[in-house]
Amino acid sequence: MTSVPVKEIALGVESFGDEDAPLVLLAGGTTMLSWPDALCARLAAGGRRVVRYDLRDSGESTTADPEAPAYTLRDLAADAAGLVDALGGGPAHLAGIGVGGMVAQVAALDHPGAFCALTLAGTRPVAPGPPDDDLPDHDGATMGRLFARPMPDWTDREAVADFVAAGAEILGDDPVAARATAARIWDRTPGTAAPVQTANQLGMVFARLDCAPRWRERLPAIEVPTLVVHGRRNRFFPVGNGEALAREIPGARLLVLDEAATAIPDTAADEVADAMLTLGRP
Repeated sequence: MTSVPVKEIALGVESFGDEDAPLVLLAGGTTMLSWPDALCARLAAGGRRVVRYDLRDSGESTTADPEAPAYTLRDLAADAAGLVDALGGGPAHLAGIGVGGMVAQVAALDHPGAFCALTLAGTRPVAPGPPDDDLPDHDGATMGRLFARPMPDWTDREAVADFVAAGAEILGDDPVAARATAARIWDRTPGTAAPVQTANQLGMVFARLDCAPRWRERLPAIEVPTLVVHGRRNRFFPVGNGEALAREIPGARLLVLDEAATAIPDTAADEVADAMLTLGRP
């Protein structure tokens, strides 16, 4: 892992595969570890240069004030395009998961020349907050259980890992895998202050971003081959959100993972990688 300067900030990155191969850029949601190792390795084995990266205020990327971010969603989209330039591998296949999928949508719309393909995993076509009337919202009972829990002691690595694992179980994800990832994220987090930890572990900084203007109405302007990946058991962004993306982006392919929730499980890495590697082929 290292960091790459992009304009006035630095973005934490990790690379897999041949540096001369076509570039696949994986936007974190919010950290790069939202993208499982198994999927990165499978894409690299398929002849791609894979670079996963941390969004601002997470991981090895520039951290300022997660409680009052001085940047917008469109700045995060510009970061993705700037990273392609810095890496020298454009145009790139851009993939975003969760909130990173929102970044990826806006990046593809605002910087079309930087990207040749798009993968959107476990995300939706509108910003954090109440969704449009035709989109399913977070499952109420699940959110009630998730947010009723007291926050952990953010200075205690094991307590944080346990907290995240319990949340993953509520969401329908693998708690063992989530616990291991949370411990890795804790190790990479620059400090134990609660706002910084919640930005890394829970992505709470994203709810404080200026995400205007809306971009959903612009989705038909996306011209690159697009794959939408969504877990059928996703209770945070129910599958109807992925179905809407696939309808509104011309020619998009929808891949529903029947046994997945919010995370891409290692058991689905081959299926997702194969779909990404063949994106755009007849």
